[in-house]
Amino acid sequence: MAKSIVFTVTTDISHDQRMLRTANSLASAGYAVTLVGRLLPGSIELPSLPFRSHRIKCRFRKGPLFYLEYNLRLVTWFFSHRYDIYGAVDADTALAGLVTVAWRRKPLVYDAHELFPEMPEVVNRPLVKSLWALLEKIVFKRATLAYTVSGSLVTYFQQKYRGPVHLVRNMPVRQLSASLPASPPYFIYQGALNVGRGLENTIRAMQGVPAQLVICGTGPLMPQLVELTRELELQNKVIFKGNVPPTDLSRITAAAWAGIMLLDNQGLSYYYSLANKFFDYVQAGIPQVCVPFPEYVELNAHHEVALLVNNHVEEVRVALLTLLQEEEVYQKLQRNCLQAREEWTWETEEKHLLSLYAGL
Repeated sequence: MAKSIVFTVTTDISHDQRMLRTANSLASAGYAVTLVGRLLPGSIELPSLPFRSHRIKCRFRKGPLFYLEYNLRLVTWFFSHRYDIYGAVDADTALAGLVTVAWRRKPLVYDAHELFPEMPEVVNRPLVKSLWALLEKIVFKRATLAYTVSGSLVTYFQQKYRGPVHLVRNMPVRQLSASLPASPPYFIYQGALNVGRGLENTIRAMQGVPAQLVICGTGPLMPQLVELTRELELQNKVIFKGNVPPTDLSRITAAAWAGIMLLDNQGLSYYYSLANKFFDYVQAGIPQVCVPFPEYVELNAHHEVALLVNNHVEEVRVALLTLLQEEEVYQKLQRNCLQAREEWTWETEEKHLLSLYAGL
């Protein structure tokens, strides 16, 4: 009989591409997988999937009451749903995992996408930071298996918690086709609209750049970004698409001129990050404007696919103009993307993921 695995996330699973890939890979390998996430007002109906899913609707949408409510709802749900392996994705679902495995006496897997005590929304709030740090410490000590998304985070977690932490990077499934850039050209940002993502400076940098900026995603920063766009009179240049289904997002990304991968250095979670979108842009065959944080510097040294710039308005603007106007630079980066995407694929990471679960 196949082992059953449940993964818990606080995201809308219809847009959580890493977890959709993870669940799909394990289901294809013969595991009975269930992915549990949130049901939000804008959630779309899930397509047919090779695994089970469940979505939880909460009264609270954010803050400590949301995290408490969501974890309580998870624990309650686990009273009537048993699994062989419980997978907590990030510290915001770890409490429910810890409580449940304590009485179920089953393995706990911890998949750390973020360094929660060092996230921008937390790092300057001592009490909140200490609570997340305590929870993170407990879950790393209790987990039978732990893995994360970047080599820098592997090193950090292993040194801090003195235990093995494995690496499973956020790489996309191999794409076989390529698209010609749209005309007129546009740059693309994909992902959550959160603090510290470089979005304000990217919008300001679009002044004087003869192209559009397409933003795919939603988040708490949306109202401020829309207002900033109005203030700068850039409504015709900055397009907010909201959440876009994965298949449509792949098409929009492939037709873009280049991608945007900017972050503020507001805590180690961002500084040690290795975002999905970095690899998504490469897989789409488009260059990108990217921050010079350790993981991106190392990858760009192996395959130069990005212009590395600090998240300053003028530096971003110069990079955007360089990609638009310097054909030789653009074509070199694009050729490197087509080479790198043969190597940076989920098919490679999947093998390591499956070997980790085979050892449980």
